[in-house]
Amino acid sequence: MHSFSEIFTPEFVSVILLPALIAGVAVSLCASLLGVSLVLKRCSMIGDGLSHVGYGTLCIAVALGWAPMQFTIPIVIIAAYILLRLSENSSLGGDTAIALFSTSALALGILVSSKANLTTDVSHYMFGSILAMTRSDVIFSVILSICVIAVYILFYDKIFAVTFDENFAKATGLNVRFYNLLIAVLTAVTVVLGMMLMGALLISSLMIFPAVTAMRLCKRFRSVIVAAFLISIGCFLIGLFLSLCMDTAVGASVIIVNLAVFIIANLVSGFKKSK
Repeated sequence: MHSFSEIFTPEFVSVILLPALIAGVAVSLCASLLGVSLVLKRCSMIGDGLSHVGYGTLCIAVALGWAPMQFTIPIVIIAAYILLRLSENSSLGGDTAIALFSTSALALGILVSSKANLTTDVSHYMFGSILAMTRSDVIFSVILSICVIAVYILFYDKIFAVTFDENFAKATGLNVRFYNLLIAVLTAVTVVLGMMLMGALLISSLMIFPAVTAMRLCKRFRSVIVAAFLISIGCFLIGLFLSLCMDTAVGASVIIVNLAVFIIANLVSGFKKSK
């Protein structure tokens, strides 16, 4: 346990904590927006699959001395497209295709990192290390987060239609395949950005927990999105503060807070229904 004065020194706040807060809030917002669509479309496992692909790609980038984030994002976007096509056309089924594709990429990443003796160098991509983010990492994350949010807002009506009823959207002439791909691409970008925050093992939880919690409390799509955003940001801030005070991993602390809020939301929802 650490006291408030031991942690929140001016140097620590300005150099480490403030950049982490900015990047964390930006990525949490993206994750909450896309999480709602993924849960409603029953595609929540795609985030987990893409995070494994991202980890494998990051390991290869580090081993080759390339810029990890800049190299990984386009590869994970391509992976999102492949997974989407496999889910649509493969006889394997969506969940099976995601499992085979993602575990293969994860195994490749582990193999490369072990052969190149990079286990320590890439561990923060597996478990998350938001306080270790550099200034360039933060700027890169914020810029791409703004782009993700802007695209989501721009195509909000179309994403809403595809999320709730693909058949009706297709009947109205909407290019359903394109907007499904758009959701997958935005998810891919968010997953890669979130790997520094939560790690490959937990980033999908950052997308799913706020969404399912918000759905316990709200019914309308827009209100669910707003609630998911507020829950995501609130849980991130509380989790970050607790991790600093209790000297625990930031990503795990954030998810535990999300779990607690989800349980409370379930209790509240059950109490309302019983009245």
